[in-house]
Amino acid sequence: MTLATRQPETPNPSPSRPWAIWPALFAIYVIWGSTYLAIRFAVETLPPFLMAGTRFLLAGAVLYAWRRARGDARPTAPEWRSAAIVGGFLLVGGNGGVVWAEQRIVSSVAALLVSTVPLWMVLLDLLRPGGRRPGWREIVGLLAGFAGVVVLVRPTQSESAVGCVDLLGAAALSLGAFLWSIGSLYSRRAPLPASPLLATGMEMLAGGVGLLLLGTLSGEWGRLDPSTFAARSLWGLVYLVVFGSWIAFTAYTWLLRVAPTPLVSTYAYVNPLVAILLGHLLDGDPLTIRTLLAAAVIVGSVALTTAAPPAPQSRVPRANLFKRRAAERRRDGCD
Repeated sequence: MTLATRQPETPNPSPSRPWAIWPALFAIYVIWGSTYLAIRFAVETLPPFLMAGTRFLLAGAVLYAWRRARGDARPTAPEWRSAAIVGGFLLVGGNGGVVWAEQRIVSSVAALLVSTVPLWMVLLDLLRPGGRRPGWREIVGLLAGFAGVVVLVRPTQSESAVGCVDLLGAAALSLGAFLWSIGSLYSRRAPLPASPLLATGMEMLAGGVGLLLLGTLSGEWGRLDPSTFAARSLWGLVYLVVFGSWIAFTAYTWLLRVAPTPLVSTYAYVNPLVAILLGHLLDGDPLTIRTLLAAAVIVGSVALTTAAPPAPQSRVPRANLFKRRAAERRRDGCD
């Protein structure tokens, strides 16, 4: 999973280095797609919540210290509160569900279930007061996407059937995707620092603390035995910190400022394909007909939903429009 940042409402400026867009896209396509396998390796011998908490504390501390050293202003108390809420939903709820579930579910299936986040966001945006009505493409994408999930996790007659998905793990991933979506929608209007990287560091710090607390409450410290840590679990943790949290996310926040948003959002349906391929090649994940069919349906539905044009907004008198925008600016604080 990735941290959500507030996407700019104005058109993206022309990048000073347009040649760098494609390497940055390649980074988020491949690196974020590979983090599911890295998580799978890490939780083989590391406690899931303590592992994830350590990851985000390390990544967040370095990112926060770097941005403060570069001159970013000290965050205010309301900004820390918003960062804690966002980090709680995204990292404790969202990523926490992923790391726990990948003890029971292969990385390729986990990536497919997490890829439903855009579908949850459209549904939540529809249900919230004053939310935007989806167009016909988004409605078709929603129905198809959740149908794909049903195909993927449908119980089989034999629990030992090849490709059978653990229902408890699938439920944890679905809940995690739902909580991630709530946090993403909240972050759009939350009073956070103007620097996206500083805000991300704060969210990582808050989420890391929350994950360590969750690991403590679930008794992971009592089961912690460094003598059982496998090398590939430790390398998986290092990969998640360096490549997943620092390199890929830095590329993502840069792309949001210089590249068209629809182009950047394509990672949402490329990541599961990368995860499926790497999981099969490097971890022996089974490629069953049901998994491939569900992948085609879910990824296609996400592509249809994210590519749908914005629904037309109702006409508002100019005087009322100016008043509404002024009220939004006052409410949003530093936005």
